[in-house]
Amino acid sequence: MYIDTHAHVNFSAFKDDADDVIKKSLASGAFMINVGSQYSTSKRAVEFAEKYEKGVWAAIGIHPVHLQKASMKYKDDDELEEVEIKTDGEIFDYEKYLELAKNPKVVAIGEVGLDYHHFSEGDNEEELKKKQKEVLIKFIKLSNEVEKPIMIHCWGVKSRQERNHALKGVKVSKELDHARTDAYDDLLEILKNNPVKKLGVVHSFIGSWKTAHKFIEMGYKIGLNGIITFGISYDRLIKEIDLQDILVETDCPYLAPVPKKGERNEPILVELVAQKIAEIKQISAEKVVEVTTQNAKKLFNL
Repeated sequence: MYIDTHAHVNFSAFKDDADDVIKKSLASGAFMINVGSQYSTSKRAVEFAEKYEKGVWAAIGIHPVHLQKASMKYKDDDELEEVEIKTDGEIFDYEKYLELAKNPKVVAIGEVGLDYHHFSEGDNEEELKKKQKEVLIKFIKLSNEVEKPIMIHCWGVKSRQERNHALKGVKVSKELDHARTDAYDDLLEILKNNPVKKLGVVHSFIGSWKTAHKFIEMGYKIGLNGIITFGISYDRLIKEIDLQDILVETDCPYLAPVPKKGERNEPILVELVAQKIAEIKQISAEKVVEVTTQNAKKLFNL
C-alpha cells in the first residue's frame, strides 16, 4: 500500500474523471490525501473523503497564491499544457475553516505557507509576503485548536527560468539559492515563534539537505514528489535524510515523475517516487513503501 500524502484530485484537471482516477488508485493500493488550496477545493476534498469509506482523506487550507487577486499562467518545460490560474484574493474566514477542520476525514491543515515565486510585475511583494505570513500564523492557530498536523507549502524561486532549472536538476545561480533561502528562512522563523502542536510536513521540498535537516530537527517530515526524478539535484538530499523523515507524494495533476513527465499526474504514480528514493538510497522499493507508509499513518493518524 502506498499513501500519496499530497494529491489534488479535487482540482478541475480531474473534473471529468475524478471518481475513475480515485477508484483506479485505490484498486492499485495507492491511497491519498486530497489537499485544498482555497475554500472551494478544500470543501471538495472533504466531499471526496466522505464519499469513500477507506483510503481517501482530506486536508484543508489556502495556498498562499490564493490570498491575492490575480491571473497567472503556469507552465514548466515538458510539463502540462499552459494553464491560467485565476485567484480571487480569498479572505481567510477562521470559522468556516474551523467547521471543515473538525470533520474526522480531515487529517491535516493545508496546504498553507509561503510562495515568493508567483509574484507579478507591479506587485507589492513585501505587502504580499506580510499577508502570507499573517495567514500562515492564523492557520497554525487553527491547526493547534483542532490538534491536527499542518501541511506546508514553501516556494522561494522567483523566476520561471530559475524554477525550470531547479526542476531539471540544473545548477542554479546564487540569486536562486538566495530566493529559496529567503522563503525557507522566513518559514523556519515563523515555526520557531509559533509552535505547532502536531507538527506536520514541508511538502514538495526543493531546498538543500542542510535546510531539510533544520525542519527535521524541529520534528517535521519532508515531502518528496516527482521533482526528484527530473535530475540529480536532489540525490544528495535523499542520501542525507533518513527514510523515517520522508513522506511520498505526487502533487497531482502537476509534476508527473519520469518517465511520465509531461502527462497529467495521478496518485497511482506515487510508486515512481518511491522507486527513485529506493534507487538513490540503494534499498528495496518495498522498504521505502513500508517506512513512508508508516510515517504517513503516524503523522496523520490514519
